[in-house]
Amino acid sequence: MDGIGTALITGASSGIGAVYADRLADGGYDLIIVARHADQLRGMAADLTTETGRSIEIIAADLTISEDVAKIEAVLNTDASITMLVNNAGIGAATPLLTSDISVMEKIIALNVTALTRLAYAAARAFSHRGEGIITNLASSVAIYPEQLNGVYSASKAFVLAFSRSLHHELADKGIRVQVVLPGATATDFWDTAGMMLGRMPKDTIMSPEDVVDAAIAGLKKGEFVTIPSLPESADWEAFERAREALLPNLSRSVPAPRYGIARHPPKSHVLS
Repeated sequence: MDGIGTALITGASSGIGAVYADRLADGGYDLIIVARHADQLRGMAADLTTETGRSIEIIAADLTISEDVAKIEAVLNTDASITMLVNNAGIGAATPLLTSDISVMEKIIALNVTALTRLAYAAARAFSHRGEGIITNLASSVAIYPEQLNGVYSASKAFVLAFSRSLHHELADKGIRVQVVLPGATATDFWDTAGMMLGRMPKDTIMSPEDVVDAAIAGLKKGEFVTIPSLPESADWEAFERAREALLPNLSRSVPAPRYGIARHPPKSHVLS
């Protein structure tokens, strides 16, 4: 990874976020850990400081609330020691859309899409001024297989993947590294929140959060843009990308494809007066 500094981690009080905090502090990063419950964060900070000797700052924030997101944006904008953002906070759902509570769907969008976007934007602007930085966005394997879970949750993770692609392309020449991580089923309290029992899933499909984070950090060190912790062969992802890229020349053309059998209607020219 790039030069050590301070890593800001959202959703840091449990699961993948808590493991990131442990691994990054052990690797030499000071931390700013963000989650809703200050008591949990204080306990984590005390333990991590004792174990690693690193400086651990806590910020209690509910990132579904715009004013709380603004607090974290301000920190990213003003704290020049921050060299890494781990955009981990998220919530999910497993219920079909037609039986879901729309207010829960709105919270998913607020946290998984809006908050992540705002924090990545703040970090990207700050890092571009400093000429270095790492943005790691946590997506999900449902970003490329949305039929598995609730459609709004899956779509929010597809957004994270698409957004990260754009950031990766836009920021590559500014000294900023972008990584997007697509875990499969992970043994965290996500499933309780999503309303689905983890015990009902095949054990060989569930990864520990420790293994997810260790693979994600290894992928970052290898220079990966997309890290799928369970994917055995990177060639499989590369084939997926080649298939996607093969579509590009034909995604925008001046005439409909012949297979539709319709007459051509050329666009009307517009003359500026």
